Amino acid sequence: MSFTQHCNKIFNQAIGDYHVKDDINAPICNPFKEGTIENRLYLKCWIDTVQWHFEDIIRDPGIVPAEALTLKRRIDKSNQDRTDLVEQIDSYFRDLYKEVKVQPNARINTESPAWAVDRLSILALKIYHMKEQADRTDATAEHIEKCKAKLAVLMEQQVDLSTAIDQLLEDIAAGRKYMKVYRQMKMYNDADTNPVLYKK
Repeated sequence: MSFTQHCNKIFNQAIGDYHVKDDINAPICNPFKEGTIENRLYLKCWIDTVQWHFEDIIRDPGIVPAEALTLKRRIDKSNQDRTDLVEQIDSYFRDLYKEVKVQPNARINTESPAWAVDRLSILALKIYHMKEQADRTDATAEHIEKCKAKLAVLMEQQVDLSTAIDQLLEDIAAGRKYMKVYRQMKMYNDADTNPVLYKK
């Protein structure tokens, strides 16, 4: 099983587990051992899944403004948790390939492996929810056909992205590409760099 096949299996498990209760307040029951890459992948997709539903709820035109503000704060925290988790996954890759001898002509990639895995997690969510739309019995035939067409594109995209990630990891393992990770510097979350916060 390739790394991305492993990822997609875990992502589908996390998405399925969330939708048992389909509740943004449901506690996570991560089935994988703490400290393993499987644990991090499951948590990553769980966070993405909860945030997907945050984003649905906050777009309700009838939402009470105070509730919207509370939800916006939860979305902000979720985004930070997601970023932190991507960095943890990149640390896993850096440790995994730390003994690789980088070739003199090795090239850098446009994004780190973990940020590509981040996109793969979101893609699994898009597929799940687009399939949900394509399977609706209360929608028009036109809506269902549009969603089926979009689902086919998403499935193709998943194959392409999975292939690209596996090839990237093969290149890193062989020293043909090298990892260079820039930690996220989100200034608006930092009380020392957000002027609205430090001027108070």
